[in-house]
Amino acid sequence: MLCLLVALVGATAAPASTPTVVIKDDAYAPTRLTISAGQTVTFVNQDDDAHTVTATDGTFDSKGLDTNGVWRHTFTKPGTYAYFCEMHPFMKGTIVVKSVTP
Repeated sequence: MLCLLVALVGATAAPASTPTVVIKDDAYAPTRLTISAGQTVTFVNQDDDAHTVTATDGTFDSKGLDTNGVWRHTFTKPGTYAYFCEMHPFMKGTIVVKSVTP
């Protein structure tokens, strides 16, 4: 009986979604993403060209991401983080990190 209860509780718990930014058609999508402090954002390059995810203030840099490349970054502090592609500076995005409320 206990096993059944554990199985049912586990089955009803929804998995947390992973914040993701897709790079495609020389753009980040979404261009603005809001997350909570401590979350990790996954950046996926689905474009034909290599791209980077580079903070304008230099706090993070993915280096070159080839087609199908994946890079993850954990944002630990609240704030607004602007980023761009070093290879295509017209590509810009923003991550807004909100503080976690207890």
